[in-house]
Amino acid sequence: MHPNYTKLSDFQPTGKIQEQIRKIIYEKFNDTELRFSNDEIFKIIKNNSDVDKSWTIVNMEKYFQEICDSGLVRNIAQNFTTIWFKLFESVEMIQCKSCNREIYLGKTEARICTNLNCKASI
Repeated sequence: MHPNYTKLSDFQPTGKIQEQIRKIIYEKFNDTELRFSNDEIFKIIKNNSDVDKSWTIVNMEKYFQEICDSGLVRNIAQNFTTIWFKLFESVEMIQCKSCNREIYLGKTEARICTNLNCKASI
């Protein structure tokens, strides 16, 4: 191991990070004209949610990529580790009748529960 290398935390959140990101987008950035960054969302998650306090934005990279890959947001600009996003469409909160969780989906996303233990049709 390189002497300047710092091992990333092995912490695993109890809640799904993607669901936390979706909820924050719904509550704070649910407008297709707004731009927002991964840094803004990460700050909210780090202050209010289930994430290891030693994590940096680098630990969150894969979760933001998953949100982009889902079609909920698009990357409109990037500067080093800061990524700016815009919504393709507004986000809706839906109560899953199978697991009773709040699910946050774009209006044209597949109506399938994002809870990995459920995956019911909504």
